[in-house]
Amino acid sequence: MTAFWSQPWFWPAVGVVIGLPVVLLVLTEVQSMLERRGSRASRIVVLLRNYVAPVGALLLLMSQAQYVNIELTWTRVVATLFGFLVILVLLNTLNFALFVTAKEGTWRSKIPSIFVDIVRIILIIVCLAVLFSAVWNADVGGLFAALGVGSIVIGLSLQNAVGSIVTGLLLLFEQPFQLGDWLEVNGTRGRIVEVNWRAVHIKTARGVLVMPTASLASSAFLNLSRKPSPFELDIVVKFATDDAPQQVIDVCMRVAADLPAAVPGEPATITPMPKAKYEVEIPITSPADNASSIKAFRTRLWYAARRADLHLDGDLTDNYNTPANVEAAVRRMAPALYLTPEDVLVVAPQARLERWGEGEVVQHPLTVPDGMRYIVEGTAQIATPIEAGAEVRFATLDRDDVVGLTALTRQGVSARVTATTDLAVLFIPVGVLDGLVKSRPKLARDIGQEIDNRRTLAYSALSAAGVDVPPGSRLIA
Repeated sequence: MTAFWSQPWFWPAVGVVIGLPVVLLVLTEVQSMLERRGSRASRIVVLLRNYVAPVGALLLLMSQAQYVNIELTWTRVVATLFGFLVILVLLNTLNFALFVTAKEGTWRSKIPSIFVDIVRIILIIVCLAVLFSAVWNADVGGLFAALGVGSIVIGLSLQNAVGSIVTGLLLLFEQPFQLGDWLEVNGTRGRIVEVNWRAVHIKTARGVLVMPTASLASSAFLNLSRKPSPFELDIVVKFATDDAPQQVIDVCMRVAADLPAAVPGEPATITPMPKAKYEVEIPITSPADNASSIKAFRTRLWYAARRADLHLDGDLTDNYNTPANVEAAVRRMAPALYLTPEDVLVVAPQARLERWGEGEVVQHPLTVPDGMRYIVEGTAQIATPIEAGAEVRFATLDRDDVVGLTALTRQGVSARVTATTDLAVLFIPVGVLDGLVKSRPKLARDIGQEIDNRRTLAYSALSAAGVDVPPGSRLIA
């Protein structure tokens, strides 16, 4: 009698009894490690642990149990199942190694998912054919021949439709755009919100334009987001023919520079055109800011043109900055300026009323004010710029408050004043202030006290924000 350990089934059985628990334990530890790292490879390890290893062990045992009266079909069924699981593991491993771990910008990251799906289906068909040929002795040569002939027939009958699909897929493979890019197609401009193998969805001002990828591939389009230089907002404005061109250009440049989306250090280009028209090209950070920037520029230009006595769109009237309104505003501010009724009649012709739009910068940092502006209507915010373009807001100016306190001392300010609503101010030129202060010492004292008060507010706000002010700093707000 032959010893049982000499039987051909003994050692495979021992391998299953001992090896399978060890393999499962190792795979469990590997899965836990990958999950802690957040790796998607943990799914492959789960497939190996829960399905491939147990089915492989069962197949090993059944292939050795030849002495038992068992149908060979069941062994083939288990072998087929095991082979299918192995195919899944191999395909998932290949996908993880080639595409999931692909770095941004490499050719692997640019392959559209539809291509990956097509290749996966082809590999599954080929692997299943090989599996059935090896396990069931199936003749798959005829199947591949039939599929080849069928593919040719279908391709010839659907060559136009298939050609369009392939053209679109090749466009996706090239990836001349991606989600969030701005495209201009046939005069229509919009942002890409969805891309699939069939169509590209472009959000425009009139709605979402669904354009087939094949149509997009066969036409010319402009990717505004991949422009090497900043995107330029293009707008045409008109003034009166009596307005000096250089003054118009200067006002347009100042308004353009203060737009929220304007690119720092990139000045606007103003080109005079016939009939007092001017083409304004403003570099902005993104095409997404085009509409909002046009709105802000047109709105703020109206206020700036009125302050500069220019005539936007040929409008020659200004019903706000009238002598009667100016005199009424000066008379109202007379107590703060220590003016007598006679003084009001002298000062009023030299003053003026100005209006500023919401968001306009009334006072820029590091500039010397050209006069003092008493707020008649609206509010403004004072902020001190700090590093990296940020700023600390420390006060809100309301009616009767003053902007430009350092006009008399000819000192540059370190704070920015921005209109938070439509703002109306009474502007007193620095020359007029010089004369008033000489005969009114109390006015100079009031101005000095307010400068100290705002400096204290600025220091407190900076300290609360964790910003260190150098000792001896003469911060002027």
